[in-house]
Amino acid sequence: MSAPACRLELVAITKRFGALVANQNINLQIRPGEIHAILGENGAGKSTLMKIIYGALAADSGEIRWNGQTVHISHPRIARKLGIAMVFQHFSLFESLTVLENIALALPGRKADSSLAQEIQQTAQDYGLELDTQRPVYSLSVGERQRVEIIRALLTQPQLLILDEPTAVLSPAAAQSLFASLRKIAAKGCSILLISHKL
Repeated sequence: MSAPACRLELVAITKRFGALVANQNINLQIRPGEIHAILGENGAGKSTLMKIIYGALAADSGEIRWNGQTVHISHPRIARKLGIAMVFQHFSLFESLTVLENIALALPGRKADSSLAQEIQQTAQDYGLELDTQRPVYSLSVGERQRVEIIRALLTQPQLLILDEPTAVLSPAAAQSLFASLRKIAAKGCSILLISHKL
């Protein structure tokens, strides 16, 4: 039985900021359901590479292939349309709004109603990311805020989920819980790229 085709393939990706070379001739392949860790010390170019995949930065040279087709991802909106979601290290949540309201804001055409609340609860239950949709964000722990971001990304039904330093703000127990959730997400066929500066 042959291996599944690549979901994402990077070919010779290079990115410079003036004289600084952030990424040089980077090649990467990730298949459906795989979890890959992108490891390196701070300043190694990990986040730069992920922002290129997500369309927040443009590579100076190289090629991105998505499900076997060469693509030009010039904006995060294009990445999201392809099925690429990213959870950034610094959360973008409104403190005074509830979990439900924050998630609704990120989903075009969706309202903060009982239908969405039910969908959030089902997704949370499926992946072990328990959340109370009515709680205001200011009352959440760092780990709970991260769950909001992950569930918000999952509701877009991504084929690739990128997480930027997801364990940096978590306790060891919370990190283990996150890894268990990520394995469940990958088991459904979603590819995952996880950035970290620590083993």
